[in-house]
Amino acid sequence: MAQYTIGIDFGSLSGRTVLCDIRDGRIIASASFDYPHGILTEALPDGTVLPRDYALQVPEDYFQVLCRGVRQVLSESSIDPEDIIGIGIDATACSAFPIDRDGMPLCEREEYRSEPQAYLKLWKHHGAADLSDRLSRAAKEVCPELLSRFGGSISAEGLYPKLWEVYENAPGMYEEMYEYTEAADWIVFRLTRILSRNSCAAGYKAYYDPETWYPAADLFRTAGFDPPSGVTEKLPSPVLPAGSRAGVLTEEAAKILGLKPGIVVSAGLVDAHVCVPAAGIREAGHALMILGTSACLMMLGEQGEVPGICGAVQDGILPGYLGLEAGQSSVGDLYAYFVDHMVPPEVREASKAAGLNIHEYLSLLAEKKQPGETGLLALDWLNGNRSILCNYQLSGLILGLRPDTRSEDIYRAFAESTAYGCRVILENFREHGFPVRKLSVSGGISRKNAFIMQLYADILNMQVEVLKTTEGPALGSAVFAAAAAQNGPWEENLAASIEAMKSPVYRVYEPDPAHAAVYEQLYAEYRRLYAYFGEGENQVMERLNRFRP
Repeated sequence: MAQYTIGIDFGSLSGRTVLCDIRDGRIIASASFDYPHGILTEALPDGTVLPRDYALQVPEDYFQVLCRGVRQVLSESSIDPEDIIGIGIDATACSAFPIDRDGMPLCEREEYRSEPQAYLKLWKHHGAADLSDRLSRAAKEVCPELLSRFGGSISAEGLYPKLWEVYENAPGMYEEMYEYTEAADWIVFRLTRILSRNSCAAGYKAYYDPETWYPAADLFRTAGFDPPSGVTEKLPSPVLPAGSRAGVLTEEAAKILGLKPGIVVSAGLVDAHVCVPAAGIREAGHALMILGTSACLMMLGEQGEVPGICGAVQDGILPGYLGLEAGQSSVGDLYAYFVDHMVPPEVREASKAAGLNIHEYLSLLAEKKQPGETGLLALDWLNGNRSILCNYQLSGLILGLRPDTRSEDIYRAFAESTAYGCRVILENFREHGFPVRKLSVSGGISRKNAFIMQLYADILNMQVEVLKTTEGPALGSAVFAAAAAQNGPWEENLAASIEAMKSPVYRVYEPDPAHAAVYEQLYAEYRRLYAYFGEGENQVMERLNRFRP
């Protein structure tokens, strides 16, 4: 008898749902819905103005998107809901918010509807960058061994700066909240009524270790973060292995979704990490890059440390391996910024006349250029640098503008810059004993834009393998759900589910030797800019931030 699982992936802008056959990973139906409130960067729903560098969301949007997604995949398929055995959830991280003891988001309370600290802080919320710096300085003094596993600094995109920001701005609400929960864990709670934390987000974003728990209170006291109710005390729920069994679907949730109660719900997962099993990766040296709004790059390894990455967590991605995570804060964001704010009207009109969207049109024009022909070089730091500089005060740059520079030239330069940034990360892995022998890519850009993917192959000077699935994280969540729902040892189930459900390859891009030779020279120039602005010689980017309101 055929059996199925549902995987739900909560990205930055939307939630995607897939219904999968556990025998072969075939996606029977899929659905995608945008969050009704989107990302709040300027004001809360009631009009409360937000400071700069804020990126907030409404938690209830996530549950509404889940409900719509599940109901749609059921309506589009002919399967019997009785044959669905598991549900898996993943979300961006750290994307967290305060809840009360009953699991209610505090932003839903009338007294906190105008309080920004009560809302979900998306991973790219950088309002607490100064607090992350203070935590990093304290960690160098108190627990340098922690920094060695997490890139040398405590990221503004992690949990503790965001949590500290709550205490700094709303101390009364901080004391009242029961837990500062991750989005994926809260959705699991909404389905099961059991509060838990997943080990993937807890490990990479809150520095959880099963032997030592969370960081010691000395770290926070030394930094100046010393609330009466404590810090890690706001993370009270048990930590479950990511993707293991968290509970079962309640009657209430089943009725809302149109499913049967008792379906197994697996523990939450981080969106990028969960794509690793979807790619069929089960060995060291095979890296996976997720290209979307940002870029996440994961790899399995044995033992060791790599400076400048987001984290190295034992069993953080798959059991039995050290899970290495790095990334870039701007990829799709960079292209979208240029298209939204810097493309002249005549180019937009030309793209319409050609019957292409603006990205397709610019890519078509940019592809006609030869490497180096634009005379441009850019730094891909629109949202700061995640890896390997771990500095969110850095900003974007483009060099070489001339009167004859055109939109497609800049578009190509930005695309090249993101590939250069990826190469920095891969070379950093190799330099520290983690050879990257193979690269798989997933995410919307990898399937939508062949021009950009060929750039990556040429600039990295290696084969780039694009996965067939466009729903890598959601498929990965469905894989974990299948493992959690079946009888027998979970780790054995997971290995079998990965092998059965992994995505086939859609296309392989080979580097053009002539182009790669030119990019070798251009990459050396990129590295000089990278060092000059990012490694301390000229801190003008950080100084300019002081003048911003």
